[in-house]
Amino acid sequence: MSYPNQDDENNTQEKDSQLKAQKEMMLKQVLSSEARLRLNNVRMVKSDLADLVENYILNLSVQGKISGQISDDQLKQILSSAQQPKHDFKFNRV
Repeated sequence: MSYPNQDDENNTQEKDSQLKAQKEMMLKQVLSSEARLRLNNVRMVKSDLADLVENYILNLSVQGKISGQISDDQLKQILSSAQQPKHDFKFNRV
């Protein structure tokens, strides 16, 4: 049985911080300043939705499907398409 030592934890944290920095740098290049602000605001309310949209945008960027920067209006469209549809239930009592 092996116990995790301090070096393994430090390496993992270092790798995580490097990945996060690369992700932020790529998003800064792909998103306009207004879109980045909107995505940060969404993160405060729905972090899972923000993560989903970030990963989607990064995948598009890596595949070369994004030309130029994503505007705020384009990000709004991505956010609305990524959100789960709301279901309204109506009960009729007899």
